[in-house]
Amino acid sequence: MSVTVYVPRDASALSLGAESVATVIAAEAASRGIDVRIVRNGSRGLYWLEPMVEVETAKGRVAYGPVQAGDVSGLFDADFLHGGEDVLALGPTEEIAWLKSQQRLTFARVGIVDPRSLEDYRAHGGYRGLAAALKMAPSALVQAVTDSGLRGRGGAAFPAGIKWKTCLDAGADQKYIVCNADEGDSGTFADRMIMEGDPFVLIEGMTIAGLAVGATQGYIYLRIEYPHAQRALVAAIDAAKTAGYLGDNVCGSGKAFHLEVRMAAGAYICGEETSLLESLEGKRGQVRFKPPLPAIQGLFGKPTVINNVVTLASVPIILDRGAAFYRDFGSGRSRGTLPLQLAGNVKRPGLVERAFGLTLRELIEDYGGGTASGRPVRAVQVGGPLGAYIPVSQLDTPIDYEAFAAISGMVGHGGVVVFDDTVDMAAQARFAMEFCAIESCGKCTPCRIGSTRGVEVIDRMLAGSTAERERDEVLLRDLCQTMLAGSLCALGGMAPFPVLSALDHFSEDFEKILNPLPLGRG
Repeated sequence: MSVTVYVPRDASALSLGAESVATVIAAEAASRGIDVRIVRNGSRGLYWLEPMVEVETAKGRVAYGPVQAGDVSGLFDADFLHGGEDVLALGPTEEIAWLKSQQRLTFARVGIVDPRSLEDYRAHGGYRGLAAALKMAPSALVQAVTDSGLRGRGGAAFPAGIKWKTCLDAGADQKYIVCNADEGDSGTFADRMIMEGDPFVLIEGMTIAGLAVGATQGYIYLRIEYPHAQRALVAAIDAAKTAGYLGDNVCGSGKAFHLEVRMAAGAYICGEETSLLESLEGKRGQVRFKPPLPAIQGLFGKPTVINNVVTLASVPIILDRGAAFYRDFGSGRSRGTLPLQLAGNVKRPGLVERAFGLTLRELIEDYGGGTASGRPVRAVQVGGPLGAYIPVSQLDTPIDYEAFAAISGMVGHGGVVVFDDTVDMAAQARFAMEFCAIESCGKCTPCRIGSTRGVEVIDRMLAGSTAERERDEVLLRDLCQTMLAGSLCALGGMAPFPVLSALDHFSEDFEKILNPLPLGRG
C-alpha cells in the first residue's frame, strides 16, 4: 500500500534543501522496495523547521523537521512512514502548538493541499465560494464583501467593498480585476506562500471579484523575483480553464472571466497601484495623479479593481461561510484575520494567521520565541521598509489598524522585522531615506529631492557637533513633514515614518560620531 509523503515546494523550503530531500526520499524508498507517493505541497509557514516533511498515517499527518538529505536514511530506519519516533519527529502536524493556536482562514489550505491539484482544492472546500457567488446578483456580492469588513491587506487598509462598489457603479464596456502580487516589502512572504501553496484560492477570489463588478479580464501582476509562484499560478490557471472555472462561460453561467499572469518590472514603486497600472500597460512605472481613481479610470482607462493577493484570497471564504462569519474575527474596525510574517532577529520565523487584536509582544514572544541572538528586543519594524520602528515600551499595542495609527505606526502588509539591542537605529533611519531615494519614480519633488536631502542631513547629524545636530534635527523633521504632506504616493509619504520613529524613540543613536557613508553605499 502506498504511503503519502509531503515535501514542500515552497521557495524558502527549496532554498533550504527541500528538492534534495524529495529526491533522496524517492530513491531511498525505491531501494527498499517501498511504495511512496510524494506530494509537493506548500509550506505551513514554520520556516525554522524547513524543510518540514509530513507523512500521512492512520492517525493523521505526522511531521519531521528540519530534514536534510543526509537525514533521510535514518528516518526510514526509524519507520517514519508509520509515524516512528526520531530526533526530528515533531508529532502530529495539527497538534504543533505554533500551528494549533492560529486562526487560519485565508491560509486554511496552505501546506495541506497539492497546489497543482484542482481535485485536491475542491476536496478541501475550494470553489464553494464561487458556487455561492454565481447564485447572487453583482450588488449582493459587493454588499457581502462590504458587510464582512474586509479591508485591503496590501498596506492601505482601504475597505474592499467600497472599492468594488465604485467599480460596479462605473459604466464601461470593459472592466478589469488586477491583483497586485508585487510583494516587495522587507520581511513579507504571505503573498508568495499563497501563490505557491494555494494558487486556486487567488484565482477563485479574482473570479468572484470579476462577477461582482462586471469585469471579464483579470491580471496577476507578479513580482519578477517569484519564478516558483509564476509556475504554480500558470499551472493552476490552465487547470481552471480546462475545468471550466475560467473562460467565456464560467461554470456554465454564461458569464466570462479570463486571467493572465504578467511579470513585474522589478521596481519597488510598481507596488503602488497606479505605477503598477502604468507598468502593466507597458510604460515606465510612475505614479499617476488621483483623481481619477483606478476604480473609475484604471487599466487602459477602464474601471479597475486593484487588490493585493491576501485581500482577493480572503474573498472565497466570505462567500462560502458568509460575511458575518468573517466579520466575527478581529476587533474594532479591523475585521477578519491577518497573516503576520515574522522575520529578522527572531528564533522562530514564519507565518502566523490570527484575528486582529493579538499584541506585538504575544506575536514576538509566544510565536517568535524572542530573538535568535538571545539578546533583548530593542525595536520592531512593522509594515515593511516604510513602517515605523516600534520600541519595547509599545509592544503591548494590539495589532489593529487604528491602534497602530494611534502610535504613529502602520500594520501595512503584516511584515514584522525584529531587531535586538545591537541595532544602530540612526543607521536604520538613514537606510529608510536612502531606500526612498533609490526607489523613487522621480515624478514628485518631495520624494525625489527630499529623500536625497534627508540622507545628507542624517549624515551631517552623525558627523557634527551637538549644536549642529540639534539644528539638523529640526531641519530633518521639517523635511519629513514636507514629504508626508506633499508626496504623490505612499513611498515619499511614508518614508519619514521610520525616520521620525527613530528620532522619537532612539535619539541616543544620533549622538554618536560616525563617518558618513556615500549615497548608495549604506
